[in-house]
Amino acid sequence: MSALSNNNWSRRSLFRAAAGMAAAGTLAACGSNNGRGGGSGSGTQLTQMFHAYGEAGVEQAVKRYPTAYKSANVTTQWITSSDYESKLFATLLTKSAPDVFEFHPQIQMVKSGQVADLSDIIDPVKDDFNPADIKSHTVDGKIYGVRMIDDPQFFFYRPSLFEKAGVKVPETLDELIEISAKLTTSKMKGLYLGNDLHAIISPLIWSAGADTLDDKNQIAYHTPGVVEGLKKMRKLFTSGDLLLGAPTDYWDPSALNQGLCAIQFCGMWAMPQFQKALGDDIGIFPFPKTVDSGKQSVYNGGWSMFVNAKSDHVDAAKEYVKWLWIDQKKDQEDFATSYGFHIPPRTSIAASATKLKTGLPAEGVKLFNQFGHFDNIGWTQAMIQASWDVLANCVRKAGDPEKALDQCDTTVNRELKKLFG
Repeated sequence: MSALSNNNWSRRSLFRAAAGMAAAGTLAACGSNNGRGGGSGSGTQLTQMFHAYGEAGVEQAVKRYPTAYKSANVTTQWITSSDYESKLFATLLTKSAPDVFEFHPQIQMVKSGQVADLSDIIDPVKDDFNPADIKSHTVDGKIYGVRMIDDPQFFFYRPSLFEKAGVKVPETLDELIEISAKLTTSKMKGLYLGNDLHAIISPLIWSAGADTLDDKNQIAYHTPGVVEGLKKMRKLFTSGDLLLGAPTDYWDPSALNQGLCAIQFCGMWAMPQFQKALGDDIGIFPFPKTVDSGKQSVYNGGWSMFVNAKSDHVDAAKEYVKWLWIDQKKDQEDFATSYGFHIPPRTSIAASATKLKTGLPAEGVKLFNQFGHFDNIGWTQAMIQASWDVLANCVRKAGDPEKALDQCDTTVNRELKKLFG
């Protein structure tokens, strides 16, 4: 689900942000509650924190679900500002910290003791979750966080424009660059990747046949294929065929819908908006192979629910999370398919989600299953920022990719040593 379209949010930064708890310093709490669950429970008072989703109806749904919960009263903090992660981490340092909050699996939260072990409530249904979602939330055999939605990201395009230009769906990055040139006109750019390009760094790595980290938590991205991919991205960046400085970032479908580009990198969450604006003139394809020896890829983002291990009501919070995000399958399907399209992480729910069975959503599920990649819980925010610096140095500024990757290696190895010794 996207961020509010009228805010200058980087959805990617929300998918991947994980500022260290100690580095947050002394910060103010993020304001008063602005939503009440209204459940009929008495006694225990729980607070849950969500970022403001852009799709209509999400806020109402999030506040509606707890009204049926009988064991506690649940208050919702709905954060509308552009820096949800900063608000969250600042609040976690105060007495106003939420008992339950949504975020993404990050090993710092586990190492700092900020999130509770949820293995006991997940283990009975563990086999019903996408195994990759379980793996991405697991540290030393314990599961931290319940995945709520999976958010695959693709290239969206208009088939009518492809037909008019006489081009086919690209399977390689070279083909994408060539097609973008053919689709560019005086009024429209061929391709949009987002204003800062951050969204494509991991797909670029995966499509080169590499990875961020390997199974031993060692650097896996510094390969000849990635170097070649960065050189190609520089060529694209300077071609004049790439849309830069768009009014909204890549997570918002406006660039393609308004005719600013012919192809846009975006998420499955925006499918209903694309279809409403463009009808049947919309298709998707995965991130092309960076090099011939690579493989097409689909980045899978998403959101997960965590329990604050420092809460005064850990057991009650875990019971609430179990009730809503494990027991209430109807609400889980509603959350995943009624406000934009997302893939339920529960295989049983995904199998019964009728809205994802046909047409473009079904194609999205197919590409997700065939080419999907999930974040590594050990790929920290400092590492992520270092990879973004690579794009800035050798794509936007024409630096040497090898030198840029060497600088990235220094940061990543330092962080890996902190985490794993």
